[in-house]
This record gives sequence, structure tokens and C-alpha cells, in this order.
Amino acid sequence: MERKSTIAKLTGNLLKLVAVSALMFGAVGVSQQAVAGIANTKHNLGSTGGAGNNKVSDTGEICVFCHTPHAADTTAPAPLWNKNLSNITGFTTYASLNSSTIDGEILSVGSVSIACLSCHDGTQAMDNIINAPGSGAYDATGGGATGRGYTWAGANVDVDGKMKNTTVAMLGTDLKNDHPIGIQYCGGGVTAGAPTGAGCKDGDFQGKASGTAAALQSATINSNLVWWVDTSVGTAGTREKTDMILYTRTFAAGSGPSVECASCHDPHTEANPTFLRVSNTGSGVCLSCHVK
Repeated sequence: MERKSTIAKLTGNLLKLVAVSALMFGAVGVSQQAVAGIANTKHNLGSTGGAGNNKVSDTGEICVFCHTPHAADTTAPAPLWNKNLSNITGFTTYASLNSSTIDGEILSVGSVSIACLSCHDGTQAMDNIINAPGSGAYDATGGGATGRGYTWAGANVDVDGKMKNTTVAMLGTDLKNDHPIGIQYCGGGVTAGAPTGAGCKDGDFQGKASGTAAALQSATINSNLVWWVDTSVGTAGTREKTDMILYTRTFAAGSGPSVECASCHDPHTEANPTFLRVSNTGSGVCLSCHVK
């Protein structure tokens, strides 16, 4: 009886070990998959970046050029942000065109867009990071306009690590020729008090006022009201990376959904060209929001 009990215990322990090993393998598999998502994109600025990438030879780290687990800038609109933000008053926006086709209010550059523009405006080095790899490498200034002094390679980056004005990706500070950001979705009319889309001022947008399916969605997540536009990819009524994500800004009429850089682009995966959230075949990105 004692021998059988010992065998049973050993068998049970072995099964537990197998189960734990399986869980650990699964966790590692997920982690490697997540890393591979950005490692194979142009946002891998580390030494392991692909051919033709703007990249450094000094570190193999990938996430550090945007995020840090410690000493992050808590004033930034992106989590664990590791860069100084650009001067938010230094941009010329689409609003300056006084276009009669724009119904909604356009705010100054802010929200998640200012995080994107901390590289893509070309005014500061891409290695202008607060907490650089290595012990004692903290600098609240981010290293200044010329960055940390990494050695850069790539046709579209200068010796200081700033993006050159040689591709569309270098947006600069004049944003008049770019899709409006900081603009009210569907011309306004959608606020925290009326989040369903019934108040859309412009019927040429996905939302109840357009006569189409109620693609404009809202939900309360972590006590915050969030909005998005459902696309044909993924699960309807559930906010996913393949939806057009809208960001809360405060307009004259109250807080409501705003279109920002990351509404159309997901910086962490290049499943579609130029980091688009969905394929733009047949203008799929445009028609996710616009009814034309």
C-alpha cells in the first residue's frame, strides 16, 4: 500500500510538472510571437532591424526607443513613454486651410498623435530617449535634440538620428497635407452624453445618422468611455486592433471621439503596409469610416 501511494504521488507530481511545462512553453510561445510582431517592422530601430531600416548598431533592444519599464514620462499620452514629446504648439494643422468640407472642430496636436510625432516630425532624434539601455543611463531630457549619440544607419536618417525629409513618413511640422488629426469624428455631435452616434452631424460617416449599420461603437473600459468604428475584420461590437480606434478629446461641445494617427495605424504590427489597421484594398481603410 505504501509503495502504491508513493507511485501515485510521483505520478501526480510528474503530471503537474508536465502541465506547468506546457503552460510555460505556451507563455514563451506567446511572448516570442508578440516580439516577432514588431521585430519584423520598420519600428525595430535596434541593431536587429531588417535591411533598409533606420537603425542603430549600438543596441539590440527594440522597445526602448518608445517605451521603458521605469522612469517613464507620465505626462505622455502613451503608456510607459520613453521619449520627450514634441512642442505641441509647433504644428500647422489642416484647420488652417479653412476647408468648407470639414464640419468638425480640429484641436491642436495632442493625444496619442503627439507621441507618434515625437519621431515623425523630424525635429528631434529618434534616440532621444529618457531611460537608455544600461545602468545609470537615465536622463530626464532624453539626451537633447541630438539624442543619445547612437550610431545610425539608413538612407532616411541623418547622423544625429533625425528622420530625413525623403519619405512620406517624415511628416514634419506642417500637417496641412495630411489626414486631419485631433478632429471630431463624423463632424461632431457625438459626446460622452450621447455616445451612440445618433448625433453625427455629417451623414457621410459610419454611424446611426448615416443610415448604415451602427459601426460607431462605445463602451466603458476601466471607468473610461471609449469609442471605435467597427470594421469588417474581427468581432462586431468588440474593440479590437483591427478596428478604427477613436480617442477622447475635449471639444467646445464636450468630450468626444477624435481621429488621431493611431486611429488608422497600429505601430506594433505591419500586417498591412504602413502599419494600417486593416487592408486598404478597395480603399478599405477610408471606407471603414467614410460612407462614399
